[in-house]
Amino acid sequence: MVWSKTRISAELAAELIDVADALADAARAATLLHFRADGLSADNKEADRFDPVTVADRSSEQAMRAILARRRPQDGILGEEFGTSAGTSGLTWVLDPIDGTRSYLSGTPTWGVLIAVSDAQGPIYGLIDQPYISERFCGGLGRAELIGPLGRRILVTRPPRPLSEAILFTTFPEVGTPEEGAAFNRVKAKARLTRYGTDCYAYALIAAGQIDLVIEAGLLAYDVQGPIAVIEAAGGIVTDWQGNPCPNGGRVLAAANREIHAEALALLNA
Repeated sequence: MVWSKTRISAELAAELIDVADALADAARAATLLHFRADGLSADNKEADRFDPVTVADRSSEQAMRAILARRRPQDGILGEEFGTSAGTSGLTWVLDPIDGTRSYLSGTPTWGVLIAVSDAQGPIYGLIDQPYISERFCGGLGRAELIGPLGRRILVTRPPRPLSEAILFTTFPEVGTPEEGAAFNRVKAKARLTRYGTDCYAYALIAAGQIDLVIEAGLLAYDVQGPIAVIEAAGGIVTDWQGNPCPNGGRVLAAANREIHAEALALLNA
């Protein structure tokens, strides 16, 4: 699936990749400063459920926005904590300063920072950065790469296999509404293994060729645009539950290949 219709020169591609890395480096420093710190507290953004935000979420996004103000002031920004800033270039940076704040508060290491740069059609480049375990998954603009403690390697998704041999992930066991949970359970019943709770790291595992499917609901643009770019660069596919592009989130089906995507899609809509 090709999202972008924007003409990207080699020079602009190199600049966007460099800026994205600078954003991720700044977010690493800001988030690690508070991770597992004594006395870390959270405000709740929702009235009817626990949707936490911490000083680390805010400082991470502020650090990224400060870099963009210096290096790409013509671009728009959509961030989870500080909303939308208009741009003039046709490009927008989509920022999730901590994806998995509940995990962050719990001291588990699979939270991450999501960064994408997008045009009107969707993401053209994205990062899934895992600050604590020092892994960075990069995708788009001719790049599909993992940089981590073991060095660099090319990202390639798993080849086709039956759903009966597949590994499926989602963050919350209930997935979303009762209807959405029932649809998810139809896929779960056919999969070999189902795991929960890794937030954005599950999408990184698809790109790395470790798992086959992630199914979620109720997502927003900053939850999905970075993962979309990375997974599609690695050879996978990300759509909504009807098989349409989903750069704005909603119900999301991410798959290692078109064959297992089609099998899961049929069950979600059975």
